[in-house]
Amino acid sequence: MEQACLSVDKGYHMNQLKNIVYPAQMDTMSFGKLQVNVVQQGGIIPVSNATVQITSVTDPTTVIEELTTDAIGNTPEIELPAPPFEYSQEPTDVQPYAEYNIRTVAPGFESVMINGAEILPQVTALQPISMARAEVSPEGQLYVIPPHTLFGEYPPKIAEEEIKPTTGSGEIVLLEVVIPEFVVVHDGPPTDTSAKNHYVRYRDYIKNVA
Repeated sequence: MEQACLSVDKGYHMNQLKNIVYPAQMDTMSFGKLQVNVVQQGGIIPVSNATVQITSVTDPTTVIEELTTDAIGNTPEIELPAPPFEYSQEPTDVQPYAEYNIRTVAPGFESVMINGAEILPQVTALQPISMARAEVSPEGQLYVIPPHTLFGEYPPKIAEEEIKPTTGSGEIVLLEVVIPEFVVVHDGPPTDTSAKNHYVRYRDYIKNVA
């Protein structure tokens, strides 16, 4: 009986999510998976027996799934409807993931609401949740996940100069790791300005010294 309570009724999900704005291929809808892990804020102590409610962003008043965390703070892994798998394989104007709200409550803790958790087809989304004690955050916590950077409309990246100007310290921040051909080896302590500097091939230095 317990396993039957945790099973996922795909037909029920389909009826609950028909209002999601996808193209008409509802028969080809895929499913993604979700697992929630709940711990206490500021540590890794799990919160057991927490109630986790899953709702659709298009119908936040209807609970699709209600789960309970186990002794290590994990919910069962469940399946949730997601857009067709093909939408996530190449750039498209159609959102390739489904969005859900996750509300978590537990005795002695303030509630946590996550809006816009993203579920991709044929993969498992792992959602960590950190809960504060009731006296820490009396109004609860709300987290809103913005659109994915590969799909949402964000301003273009500001162009950067390839050669960075030096700062007062003389340090230069490079765009990528550069392996030098030569390194300067100071033959003495850093404070000894009379010691000689030797230019050594980087490969020889690494081989013989490091």
